[in-house]
Parts: sequence; structure tokens; C-alpha cells
Amino acid sequence: MKKMKVSVFSLVVAGSLVLAACGEDNATTNPEEGGGGEAAGLETNIVTIATGGASGPYNIIGSTLAETYSSQYDVNSRTQTTGASVENVNLIKEDKIEMAFTMSDVVSQAVEGTEGFTEPTDKISQIAALYPNYVQIVTTADSGIETFEDLRGKRIAVGDQNSGVEVNARMLLEGYGITYDDIDVDYLGYAEAADGLRAGQIDAAFLTSGLPNASLLELSETLDIRMVSIAPEDVERVAEDQSYFIALEIPAGTYGNEEPVPTAAIMNALVVHSDMSEDDVYKLTKTFFENLDTLENSHQAAADITLEAAQEGLVAPLHPGAQRYYDEQ
Repeated sequence: MKKMKVSVFSLVVAGSLVLAACGEDNATTNPEEGGGGEAAGLETNIVTIATGGASGPYNIIGSTLAETYSSQYDVNSRTQTTGASVENVNLIKEDKIEMAFTMSDVVSQAVEGTEGFTEPTDKISQIAALYPNYVQIVTTADSGIETFEDLRGKRIAVGDQNSGVEVNARMLLEGYGITYDDIDVDYLGYAEAADGLRAGQIDAAFLTSGLPNASLLELSETLDIRMVSIAPEDVERVAEDQSYFIALEIPAGTYGNEEPVPTAAIMNALVVHSDMSEDDVYKLTKTFFENLDTLENSHQAAADITLEAAQEGLVAPLHPGAQRYYDEQ
């Protein structure tokens, strides 16, 4: 009888283990249960995120996001450093990437087929409005440049050619009646522009990004710099033709500046290829917002990303997967 009791007990335990295993299988194979079914993975095997320069917020935040996607979904997710906004939307249009960080004005131009884009596109869908990119115009303290108008006749770094930084710089200069014929233009990214200022090879630079810009922060610690302001009334005037510009301030102490620096800003956008499936974009959107703390730890610009403001000022059609996520909130 003793042996019989042991055998029955063993059968009960074995049966319980089998049932538990079946329950786990059911939990991982039903993508609609458990708030989105992250354990089921993604339909796509690759999520390439186009960012910007290696030291910029796009790439720092994007790299953390790619690591999160890779870890959570066992997918090949990585960043691709680029010249930023214009190149990023072109990479989506060319079906070469799945996701990108970009400035809102460039997305709008690409969707509508205006400015540097020859025809409209329906390949770009938006996931969210992100954080503001601040126009940060920096010069050396002894350059003699004190106002925006003083940039005329100077050698200016305006960002990588066809980047969002360059597009914004050109628009702002034109808003002050300054064309590229009135300055010596250098197409330099963040790090190269900082090096150029340090070496005395350029007079000023546009380093438009979230706050703080790593290259500008490092420069401020080794060089006596001056931030060139843009008055709110001038931002409003330029915004009459370029509605993307808003008036904000670079807070005191960001780069050793004692007072806030008035300037222009443009919202950033997170976009995806429109052909990505609704389920995949739902999961990517959900994971993005559930890991905002992790993204903020990588770069403080992400602190300005909020679920509440994510659908404000959208400049491209909202992807159905992102819409599904927002509808659940």
C-alpha cells in the first residue's frame, strides 16, 4: 500500500506540471492576452532605428530604445547613425529602415512633398510627438557676435547638409534676411562644430537638439562661450511662415549661462514605416512608453516625453498600432 500511495502522489505531481506547462504555452502563444502579448515577439525580425550624430540625443535615446526592443522581443534592433532628420525620412521612403527620430517640420515636408521633397509620400506614419529641439547658437565670448544679426558675414556651422539642423538654420537665417550668400557656410555635425569653434576655424554654430547637447556641454567646460539668443517676438515673426517654430528658453545653468537664453524650438517626432503591422507597432509603442524612465536615464531630453502630450501636434498620419495603444489608455 505504501508503494501505491507514492505512485499516486507522483502521478498527481506529474499531472500538475503538465497542466502548468500547458498554461504557460497558452499564455505565450495568444498575442491578444496579457496587455499586448509582448512575449509572443514581433512579426518583423529587424527594427532599425535611424537617429543622428553619435553624440546627439537622437542616437543616445535611440540606442537605449534599441537595446530595450532587442531584450524584450529577441529581435535584431539597432540604431543607424545618420545626418538626422532629412536622411532619416528618406531612409523610410526608400524602405531601408523601420523607425526614425526626426524633427516635425521635416516629417511634414516629406508627407506633403514640399521644400526639398519633390513629391508626397504615404510611407511615413507617426507614433508620437516627443520633446522639443532647442535651437542652440553658440559662439566664443571674444567673437564679437552678440546678436543674431551679427552672424552676417561670419563663418557659420549650420549642421550636416540636409539635416534637420541645417533646414532650421536656413529658415531662421532667412527670417532675419540673411541668406547663405551672406555667410560662409560649413556643414558640420555637433562634434565637428564644437571642434571647429575650439580651434578657431568657425565663428559660430547651430547645434539644434534636445537639452543638453553633449558636444556643447563639453565645449562649455573647456571654452569661454556665448549663447546667441532669439527674441520671442522674432520667433513669432518667423513662425508666420514656418509654423513649426515655438518660443522657448534654454534654462539658466545649462551651459554655465547665468540667465535663461530665449530661443526657437521645434518638436521632435518618432515615426515608423507605414507598412509595419498594427500588432508590431502597438507593441513597439507600448514598450516605448513603459520604458520612459530608462530612456530618461540615458538622456535627460527624454524627460520631456509624456503620454499625455504624445498626440499633440502630430504632423503625419498616426499609425493604427499606435492609435490602438492610445485608445487603451
